[in-house]
Amino acid sequence: MPKNPPRRLSTQLTREALVRLLPSNWHVNDQEPITTDDSEPEPDVSLVRGERRQYLDRHPAPHEVAVVIEVADTTLQRDRISKKRIYARAAIPVYWIINLTERQIEVYSVPSGNAEEPDYQQRHDYRAADSVPLIIEGREIGRVPVGELLP
Repeated sequence: MPKNPPRRLSTQLTREALVRLLPSNWHVNDQEPITTDDSEPEPDVSLVRGERRQYLDRHPAPHEVAVVIEVADTTLQRDRISKKRIYARAAIPVYWIINLTERQIEVYSVPSGNAEEPDYQQRHDYRAADSVPLIIEGREIGRVPVGELLP
C-alpha cells in the first residue's frame, strides 16, 4: 500500500526512537514479515528478540516479537479490526496503532490468542502530550513521548 509522507515520517521517527531504548538482545524491524500460523503480516515496525543474523533463513515467529506497530491514517479501520485480530491470534503481547488521524497511540495488550474472535483485552490511549511505556517481556524498559512519533 502506498505511503504518504506523514505516514512514512512517523514510521521512521518510531523506528529511530525505539532503537535508542532497546536492550542489546533486541532489534527493530520495519515493514518485515512475521510468520504466524496462518499468515505473514508485515507490520510497519516490530521489536524482535535476538540478532538479525539468526533470521537469515526464516522470519521471526510471534513468540520472538515483543511489540508490533502499525502507523495508520487511511488504514485505521483495517488496523483496528483485521490486523488487530491477526496479532491477537498470534499472541503477540503488545500492539500499537500510531493513529495519525486522532494524533494518539492506541496500545493493545493481553491478547486472547487463538480464540474464536481473537482480540486484545486491554486498550490504553496516549495523546500527543503523553509518554507511552515500552514494555518488553512484561517489563517497562523506557517511555516514548508520543509527540515525537507524530508528524
